[in-house]
Amino acid sequence: MTSNIDPLLAPFELGALRLRNRFAMAPMTRQHSPGGVPTAEVAEYYRKRAAGGVALVITEGSFIPHDAAGWSALIPNVDGVDVAAGWRQVVDAVHAEGAAIFCQLWHQGIVRDDLAISRNPGVPSVAPSGVALDGSIVGEALTPAQIREIVDAYVSAAVFCRDLGFDGIELHGAHGYLFDQFLWERTNRRVDEFRDPLRFPQLVVREIRRAVGPDFPIVFRFSQWKTDHYEVLLRETPDELGVLLNGLVEAGVDMLHPSTRRFWDPAFPGIDPEMTLAGWTRRLTQTPTIAVGSVGLDQVFLDDVNRSGRVAAGVESLDTLLQLFKRGEFDIVAVGRALLADPEFVHKHARGAIDTINAYEPRYREELI
Repeated sequence: MTSNIDPLLAPFELGALRLRNRFAMAPMTRQHSPGGVPTAEVAEYYRKRAAGGVALVITEGSFIPHDAAGWSALIPNVDGVDVAAGWRQVVDAVHAEGAAIFCQLWHQGIVRDDLAISRNPGVPSVAPSGVALDGSIVGEALTPAQIREIVDAYVSAAVFCRDLGFDGIELHGAHGYLFDQFLWERTNRRVDEFRDPLRFPQLVVREIRRAVGPDFPIVFRFSQWKTDHYEVLLRETPDELGVLLNGLVEAGVDMLHPSTRRFWDPAFPGIDPEMTLAGWTRRLTQTPTIAVGSVGLDQVFLDDVNRSGRVAAGVESLDTLLQLFKRGEFDIVAVGRALLADPEFVHKHARGAIDTINAYEPRYREELI
């Protein structure tokens, strides 16, 4: 097992933001915020992970102020007086433990329509072209005016977060959600200016940057795979991926977060049998990059047999992760299920007390610990 993770304990700077090490808490949907309001228990949940050693907390996906943003009334929002009070106690708790915190902003787009809707159930789900992830026609395309409303909602959410004391935001553009639906040719069949896959995300990023100023970090999370469509690729080649990612950076993104199910998997094995998606992202853009995917576990989050992620997993060393870090494939590593199981994950690895780390069990996805 790994005995020395000192390289991952080195500080990292992103503009004016200084992080004490290279560990982040990955965003994980939990549904513990009734009416979209984070509770004191939610603040304690995040505080424990900050106290356990992570340098950066990335919150669970939180709905922007748009009626069709998402399906669950238990997922936090980023709008309103009660919500602001709830998030303020979260931010204060994380800061008190010496960590930074970014809020992940989320709009599910048409994916919301596949779920049991408890948040604004009478509101129809929206999509760039009225096309679902499987290619079926499910509704009308968003009008330019409706797109403008969503852009404005993202800007409002970003300003809301900045004013509450968050240290930055992450835009959830992965897994087939709204940004991804604009970026992917299967779901974007528009014939206007938004047929350009970069038009919508660049517009959102530029408008946010204009509103929050130059020093408020913006992270963009993307993925090759989509929810329940794990075999697809957002871009087929590194060159195509580079055009996409550099377009986001040009618009004002400060850091990229390629979401993978296994951080060690090669992204384009026919071209390079070893380089991961995080490695390609960093090489193509020269932009700080977050790696993620089954970190610290001996079982992957999802596979072709089990697609729920509810699989117990033992503790795995960080040796492979360290090798990739030393090769320069990423700057920050986001830890998910391993942190659900053990808030002291970072401290225990730092002390070499790996045999005391709690193993992951599916119940940690539901319990507030």
